[in-house]
Amino acid sequence: MIGVPSGPRALVHAPQDDTWKRIKSLVLDGVTSPHSKRAYAQALDAFERWCAQTGGPGGHLGFTKATVQAWRTALESTALAAASINVRLSAVKKLAVEAADNGLLASEVAAAIARVKGAKRHGVRAGNWLTLEQAERLLALPDRSLKGRRDLALLALLIGCGLRRQELAGLRIEDIQQRDGRWCVVDLTGKGNRVRTVPMPPWTKAAIDDWLAAARFTGGPVLGAVNKGDRIMGQGMSAQSIYEVVDGYGKELGATLAPHDVRRTFAKLAHQGRAPLEQIQLSLGHASIQTTERYLGVAQNLTDAPCDHLGILLR
Repeated sequence: MIGVPSGPRALVHAPQDDTWKRIKSLVLDGVTSPHSKRAYAQALDAFERWCAQTGGPGGHLGFTKATVQAWRTALESTALAAASINVRLSAVKKLAVEAADNGLLASEVAAAIARVKGAKRHGVRAGNWLTLEQAERLLALPDRSLKGRRDLALLALLIGCGLRRQELAGLRIEDIQQRDGRWCVVDLTGKGNRVRTVPMPPWTKAAIDDWLAAARFTGGPVLGAVNKGDRIMGQGMSAQSIYEVVDGYGKELGATLAPHDVRRTFAKLAHQGRAPLEQIQLSLGHASIQTTERYLGVAQNLTDAPCDHLGILLR
């Protein structure tokens, strides 16, 4: 049980309790990604509400392995996907670790909570991505207006480099440099503060150069805001604005499309073009890439990069 002045179950059952707020803050402070931070906050709030409503399993248990197992069962009874359930469980497990580290929960209880199994995935989620023909059609949609040139550069960076929208929003002209005789996005800090270098195909660089020449940007953010009168309103775009641009072109294409679908398209087309899987992982900057590098003893190949295998011809 958690031992705090207001009772052994206060951390879980008292929404306004200072202890709960403090431990929750420690959990969220340990998460770097804004999206993960928001997901963890929502998960902990949902767990708190559930505990308040049920009083814990049987109405008498505190923050224990049985509590978290019952929470998992409750989540599994909803329409949530296994991945969503596991994110919520991860947040609660992290809560147990922080509580133990601060002397509010016995270490053996925290260890037991950490052993709670996640929800099983039944099958593999296919996700959404474009075919080669659809990808080429998407890149052909922007016109030659200032906004169209900006949008082509945006789409070319997403589909040619597999960037996340947050990474694209923060991309600066200075980040685009030559390495091993080719253009790359260098020292890109991605999810989990992992740093990587991402090669780009020549057609992506051409689209960027065309936009920058028209916008007359020489430094700072690559993208910029363009108003309805086709005039630049300033440098930089938010991740939400990038989402809206992609969503709009997806509708023109007749597809439901988000930036992550375009990133997935990069991976799918590169893999279909027989790019080595470990090189695709390096370009994407997935969390397991360091393990993959150590296990396989591979190094990033900028000469024969995943983006060279997309098969796209920009007309």
